[in-house]
Amino acid sequence: MDRAQKEKVVEELGQIFESSGVVVVSHYEGLTVAEMQDLRAQMREAGGSVRVAKNRLAKIALEGQPCASIAGLLTGMTVLAYSEDPVAAAKVVEKYAKENSKLEILGGAMGENELDVAGVKAVAAMPSREELIASIVGCIGAPASNIAGAIGAPASNIASIISTVEDKAAA
Repeated sequence: MDRAQKEKVVEELGQIFESSGVVVVSHYEGLTVAEMQDLRAQMREAGGSVRVAKNRLAKIALEGQPCASIAGLLTGMTVLAYSEDPVAAAKVVEKYAKENSKLEILGGAMGENELDVAGVKAVAAMPSREELIASIVGCIGAPASNIAGAIGAPASNIASIISTVEDKAAA
């Protein structure tokens, strides 16, 4: 890799560190190509990405970034999982690490906050952005459906009474 390519990688990593809601650092030693592709596919499905980069270049890219505190985690064969959603990458990596013991979570960062392994697991346990939006919409919509049901109930009661009277009159 020549100097221009290295500079490009450092720039790309800098943008990742700057724009991501969460970055999870893991060791991936022993993962097969198929297992790594599976992790990438799961991460893509969740709206995140996986990146393997040289630790030295990643450390250079971390300089001056809010998540610069994770530079100490970049030793050995590391993989970076990241997403704009502050929960998605942590959820996927946590789930994958449970299924495959070759992937070992080292820690990560959420904005300026450094996360240890327990911190990544705690973030993974949180509901995702979409789940939170769905629950809020559900809470907002419930009173409206109750009101609609209460307003519609007398009309249905009257309709059933009229139907009963008609049935008795016909008989």
